[in-house]
Amino acid sequence: MEKAIDEIITLQRKFFADGATRATAFRLDALTKLRKAVRERTDALSEALREDLNKSAGESYLTEIGLVMQELECHIRHLKRWSRSRRVSTPLTLWPSRSRIRPEPLGVALIVAPWNYPVQLLLNPLVGALSAGNCAVLKSSPLVPHTEALLKRLIGEVFPPGYVSFLEGGPEVVEEVLKQRFDSIFFTGGSAFGQTVMRAAAEHLTPLTLELGGKSPCIVGRDADIPLAARRIVWGKLLNAGQTCVAPDYLFVHADRKRQLCVEMERAVRRFFGDDPRLSDDYPRIVSVQAAERLQRMMHGSGKILFGGTCDPQQRYVAPTLIDEP
Repeated sequence: MEKAIDEIITLQRKFFADGATRATAFRLDALTKLRKAVRERTDALSEALREDLNKSAGESYLTEIGLVMQELECHIRHLKRWSRSRRVSTPLTLWPSRSRIRPEPLGVALIVAPWNYPVQLLLNPLVGALSAGNCAVLKSSPLVPHTEALLKRLIGEVFPPGYVSFLEGGPEVVEEVLKQRFDSIFFTGGSAFGQTVMRAAAEHLTPLTLELGGKSPCIVGRDADIPLAARRIVWGKLLNAGQTCVAPDYLFVHADRKRQLCVEMERAVRRFFGDDPRLSDDYPRIVSVQAAERLQRMMHGSGKILFGGTCDPQQRYVAPTLIDEP
């Protein structure tokens, strides 16, 4: 594995050194090819996301494929202006010289994507890397095997490996890759492994972007429109079955409105997913049996369940659940 990764990096450094990626026309062509490939595989990507996370076609487009298409359109539209050098004023101490800002690519970028939004969080950073004139090494998550396999085929058909390479495997592959020197790293995932990525980047003073999860409280005040608040909270929380880094994790509710909010949230769940969300085509699944079992243990030892609470780990199903006094 180490030898294979060495060969990929060497190939990409040679490709970048040849200078092809610096030309705006080359970058636009790469983005246009990627846009065409994603557009042609919209149905296939939706089906892969259905297999891995039980996402509906609508949710897959709204939260993943559509965002990638939007990003591509934006870069294709503005790339010529973004890549143009521009004159800026020169400090008096440097007179009579002239000053310009000229955008330059960094080189070879590493992009590590998570499992919860495997299309969006792999391809959106790739759009930025290609638009800026870089080569890229991509690492997706093995927890979403159908989506990973499709993305690997897509990348392999659109780009030569010296330009964009796709790696498979678990955390051990990422650890091996991080021993290499990159010119930029983009990592999305948990804070624990984010520390590992940051340590590895620090070894080479590599610029990096860490997109890590956090806690997201939702505050419902006394003057809130409770039915509207309930619908918005339920929609935001149950998107991707709650597997979103900015999903509302817990609620602070004015005591006078608590009972009404609980009633309206249960009503919203039924409105969105029916009396039994397990039967709904629009309700996603937890990524793995192990993750569903962990949620089941947490749920039944952490407070009073007001509604929901049903779990079927083997089917990766966890019902929409509201817990009081956690």
